[in-house]
Amino acid sequence: MRRCFLATALCAAACASNPGTPRPQDTEPKEYPGLHNVVAYGDRIFCGSVPHGEEGFATLAAMGVRTIVSVDGAQPEVEAAKRHGLRTIHLPIGYAGVDDLRRLELARVVDAIEGSIYMHCHHGLHRSAAAAAAATVQLGILTPDEATGRMRISGTSPKYPGLYACANVTRADARRLAAIGTDFPERALVTGLVQSMVEIDIVTNHLVAVDRAGWTVPAVHPDLVPAVETGRMADLFRHLPDDPEVRAKPSEFGRLLELQIEATQAV
Repeated sequence: MRRCFLATALCAAACASNPGTPRPQDTEPKEYPGLHNVVAYGDRIFCGSVPHGEEGFATLAAMGVRTIVSVDGAQPEVEAAKRHGLRTIHLPIGYAGVDDLRRLELARVVDAIEGSIYMHCHHGLHRSAAAAAAATVQLGILTPDEATGRMRISGTSPKYPGLYACANVTRADARRLAAIGTDFPERALVTGLVQSMVEIDIVTNHLVAVDRAGWTVPAVHPDLVPAVETGRMADLFRHLPDDPEVRAKPSEFGRLLELQIEATQAV
């Protein structure tokens, strides 16, 4: 009886300090302190939102995660991760899909690095799910159908067929995989359209906070001035038509961009 009591006490103590981890059989995303929309793509492969503050990194460390893989365009918080004993790898991807080399790099990370891995984009809905699917299918951890199912649980929009295509890949050739080095960057250089989209996403979040504050300076973000943020957004969209990547897009993209520019100027 005494042994049972001690075992129960030890279990309770462990559960108090360990938030637990999502399971591959979960049918809904999990929420944790500082982490949102967390879904398991295997016993040690998780994906979700960007870690929010020290709380998010502390949660990852408590979950047993050892490596963070950011596929977002924004620069990751490397120093904050290090304070919690976490390694950061930055392999940005876009919404249109993932090229063959980047898919192999994602698979190589999972293949070469020991311990649990957390992949994230910004919200944990689309790009991180595609990255996790690409890596796990290429390594035979999940089948294409299983990976597609996990992406749906993550909430990946069907409007991004290029991301869903990441799950419909074949198993990686062992020699090609081994040829990929393991000296992955902590911070990747992001330029052009991707960088503009990152900045637009950041300003959008600022404007959401401003809107919730009734278009006054938010109490939680006293550095946000409504007129400055709307001006930043207008400037970002105004310069987009001159970007070489944008000019190479189909004419429909340009037409939609013009409509968006008009909308931002009207705010």
